[in-house]
Amino acid sequence: MPKSLKNIAGIVAVATLVSKLFGLLRSTCIAAAFGVGAVFNAFNFAYIIPGFLLVVVGGLNGPLHTALVSVLARRDEEDSANLVATIATLLTLILIPVTILIIVFAPFLIDLVAPGLNYQVREIAILQLQIMAPLALFAGLIGVGIASLNSADLYWLPSVSPMLSSIAVISSLGILAWQLGDNINAPQNLALGGMVLAVGTLAGAVLQWVVQLIVQSRKSVLIIRPRFNFRSPGVREVLRLMAPATLSAGMSNINLYVDLRFASFIPQAAATLSYAELLSQTPRGLLSSILLVPLLPRFSRLAANQEWNQLKEQVRQSIVVTALIILPLSALMMALSIPIVKIVYQRQAFDSKAVEMVASVLIAYSLGMFPSVGRKILTRVCYALNDAKTPFRISIFNILLNVVLDYVLVNSFGMTGLVFASMGVNLIAGGMLLIYLHRQLEGLPWKDWILPIFSLTGASTIAGLTAWVTSWGIEITWKAEGLIFDLVQLSVSGIIGLIVFSLILMILRINEVDLLLAKLRK
Repeated sequence: MPKSLKNIAGIVAVATLVSKLFGLLRSTCIAAAFGVGAVFNAFNFAYIIPGFLLVVVGGLNGPLHTALVSVLARRDEEDSANLVATIATLLTLILIPVTILIIVFAPFLIDLVAPGLNYQVREIAILQLQIMAPLALFAGLIGVGIASLNSADLYWLPSVSPMLSSIAVISSLGILAWQLGDNINAPQNLALGGMVLAVGTLAGAVLQWVVQLIVQSRKSVLIIRPRFNFRSPGVREVLRLMAPATLSAGMSNINLYVDLRFASFIPQAAATLSYAELLSQTPRGLLSSILLVPLLPRFSRLAANQEWNQLKEQVRQSIVVTALIILPLSALMMALSIPIVKIVYQRQAFDSKAVEMVASVLIAYSLGMFPSVGRKILTRVCYALNDAKTPFRISIFNILLNVVLDYVLVNSFGMTGLVFASMGVNLIAGGMLLIYLHRQLEGLPWKDWILPIFSLTGASTIAGLTAWVTSWGIEITWKAEGLIFDLVQLSVSGIIGLIVFSLILMILRINEVDLLLAKLRK
């Protein structure tokens, strides 16, 4: 029996939450080991290409996942298994040469991405990229596994499997710390530290793939033998849907490349941006997974049946619920950025200077959380309408916009300007998508969209200011330091901010609030 939307969302929520928590723990361990120093700074540049491939062909809600799930949803079990095997074979034949090319041309690729690196960081980044090059192949195999398991109504493993990668990295760092102790960041050990971090990342991907193979076999969606029927209608449809989305994702990766190219000229910028981005990505990614995984098939079904009014209402509810959760969370993260960063990262190599750097960038990331998630939802609506070209065209425009904004805002705000530039790109792209959908769906009910979002923005602002004043009051009243103080400061201030937000919601009486509360009671 197919799972209900509520059950799917619950499974994805719990699994993704577990995965995100382990991701935070991994980042905490990396911060304790390397701080914002050369090893992790280099890693962020070395991971650009493998990370891009993991998003495109190996990521949940990525182009391959989106396209393959859409095609598998309309096929029986036997056809699905054959199609999965064929796509896996095709990706293997493509990605093995890609892996070899990355290893050979690693120095050139690092220089292309990060021309501002000093000699030491550059050498570490080259070594890390060569070690992580096989991620290209495993990304494709992981992506096929995620899609096949989702099509078989198994949602927990694809959402929780990144936890395995985190465990591998944490274990490798534990061994390194056991061997080197406080000398991890000694100049003679930096190359070794970079190697261990890269090997742990690669081992995590291999572990994800092996576990997925086992579950795929038990679900009867795995065929071990290669399939070479590359001209079958199923393969053609997957490639047709995937190609524009891949190009669109590539456009986004170009934006990342541009950002990091600017960051390479700012000492410690890449590491700082990464730590702050993870803190904002944890709640943002959780919500994206909860919404996008179960809603994408529903968007597709409503569009296929031409139920336009229901589709518009479903999209509106998704946007408003996103605002209901993300906006107050963003406000609280901005108000309480210092205690958040202290609790998660401040230990050993991660000192007070690093706390200030990451907290300032976290404020900017928090401000851009809602535009980022909202743009993803609107993009998925385009995919449900079988239109991947429009997001791609918008992405092309956004590349030029991002270059201009990066140049202007970095000169004014330093590394934080890179985050402001990304937020500006998401806002403009979201506006363009809304205009397109307004025309495509014969009008959107703007009043029903704008009023609740503006109301939630105001309520979140008040809640954030209340939390900030409370945090400041605790700090000047209870002059203390340490983890216990930071936890009390964060907890009390956050709870008071949420209480204020809840009281305002009672006055506003937004329909989605009652709907969400009713589901939570059940």
